[in-house]
Amino acid sequence: MLAPALIGQGLEFTAEDLAPLPSNDSAGLAAMFMMNALMLAGYMPLSLMLSSAPHLLRLRRFLPLLAGWSALTSFLVWFVAGPLLGAVHGHTVEILGLGFLTVAAVGLVQLFFTRIFGPMAVLVGMLFVMVLGVPASNLGMSVHTLPSLYPWLHGFLPAPAIGEALRSVLYFGGNGIGGHVVVLLIGAAAGLGLTALLDIVKRRRDPAYTGPEPTIFSLTGGRPARKPVLYTTLAFFPLAMLVLMLSTMLGAMYQPAPKDMPVAIVGANTEQARMMVTGLEQNMAGLFDLRALDDAEAAREQVREREIVAAYVLPSAASPNATLITNGAAGMSQQQVVVRVFGQVAAGSQMTLDSEDLAPLDARDTTGTVSLYLAMGWIMSGFMIVVVAANAFPPAMRPRNLIPVVAGWAVFMSMWLWVIADPIVGAVDGHFLPLVGAGGVAIFCTAVFTTVFVRLIGLLAVIPVIGVLMFLGVPASGGAMSIYMEPEIFRFLHEVLPMPAALETVRSILYFGGDAVGEHLVTFLIWGAVSLVLVLVVDRLRPVLEIEEMRPPTPAAGVEVSDEASVAEEAGAESGRPVGASV
Repeated sequence: MLAPALIGQGLEFTAEDLAPLPSNDSAGLAAMFMMNALMLAGYMPLSLMLSSAPHLLRLRRFLPLLAGWSALTSFLVWFVAGPLLGAVHGHTVEILGLGFLTVAAVGLVQLFFTRIFGPMAVLVGMLFVMVLGVPASNLGMSVHTLPSLYPWLHGFLPAPAIGEALRSVLYFGGNGIGGHVVVLLIGAAAGLGLTALLDIVKRRRDPAYTGPEPTIFSLTGGRPARKPVLYTTLAFFPLAMLVLMLSTMLGAMYQPAPKDMPVAIVGANTEQARMMVTGLEQNMAGLFDLRALDDAEAAREQVREREIVAAYVLPSAASPNATLITNGAAGMSQQQVVVRVFGQVAAGSQMTLDSEDLAPLDARDTTGTVSLYLAMGWIMSGFMIVVVAANAFPPAMRPRNLIPVVAGWAVFMSMWLWVIADPIVGAVDGHFLPLVGAGGVAIFCTAVFTTVFVRLIGLLAVIPVIGVLMFLGVPASGGAMSIYMEPEIFRFLHEVLPMPAALETVRSILYFGGDAVGEHLVTFLIWGAVSLVLVLVVDRLRPVLEIEEMRPPTPAAGVEVSDEASVAEEAGAESGRPVGASV
């Protein structure tokens, strides 16, 4: 922002970075993803404990469990970010200490929320910890570029506190860490004190009150689990989510660098273009997939169709300056890379560089993230309806109800997300029918995909479904960072996963006249069709398996039995239980 003004006034300047990012964390994302993992470890287990083992939330039992859990999860966060991925070097004691304090503080505050709001506490926790906390953390985007609410929230929410504390340790020698630690300590003390006070008040009002009753007896969707299995599953669930999120998302994005990014070099003839490509490859081997062309219009069309990221047009008789043709709406991060690199190429060749952006980002979408967040809304809507309904109102998920319920929800949520994006937030202008139609298809197919795993493993379906749709899907979408700056596996995933299909659908509708909507909807339809077939197969086989498992025992010798009904009657009479009670 400052450079053009300085250049316009004829001033020379140099840029000095007082704390450059280390090569092992060149994007500066280690602190942000570690913060996300610690927040997840703090608030997620309590909703599971409340629904399946609420007796563990009694204060005298919860405090030692929380201490052990905080130590374990802080170690895992350090281990994944440090020794496993190499995004963090050193600072072991500080990271372990901050992690322990963060998980404990968030857990204690969330415990108080569960006392007040019950099962709805998970939404309250997500609101303050993630929905408001992550933007206010100053890690993903500067709070000074956000609405005035976020700099205020930055002063007391836990996500900014741990995020800034980690950044202080990693990059600034611990300078300024004290204030952020105080925020976490105050939060922990407030959560503990308010919970203890509330428990005292409840006991005085009702001395016989023992707390809420469990509502989920098995996280796997089967028969009630024994306590060792239940407790193991309770621990495994959030641990798996934490490790998956940190390893996949941080692993994909903490060291962004272009690799075989497709760029066309356009010359007056093919020979001139090839000579330029040969010269550039000597200094930029592996960074770009340089292609020699002799037609600027053909190169421009390839950029517009997103077949290549940019085209560098050499000077000619018709145009004395070099020209860089880019496509901002196709990805801001990749545009920034080619602008910076080929700006240096032109300067090194003593050439003036003109820029041409074929699809500039809208003023309401200056960072190009509207497509990503709308796509995430579609995916999460499809996932949440199945997970919540399967546990809160199982009749809605019965085979005969599944399709109408999910279809109605898909249409409703697609319309509601458009209302949020357009009239309420103003991030989108119009495109009602294409966004609602495509969103409905995306939500429906995502919901059917989720149903497969919910039918098989119950609430544990969250782990594989979120792992595929979000933890792998977001890096593979190219919405947060170009797929040409991530490990190569994400280019393949970009072609097959639902999240990239959702993002490219939104991007195509908003900026490219819907040119690629059809092919990405086909991706969704394939996922939806295959998932629906699997759901039908599971629904057909599972009742048979359950009947076989629950057959009455073979009667004793000498007992005359005419059919299976009499066996059941005999077994029921001997046990004193009503016939069919277990069924």
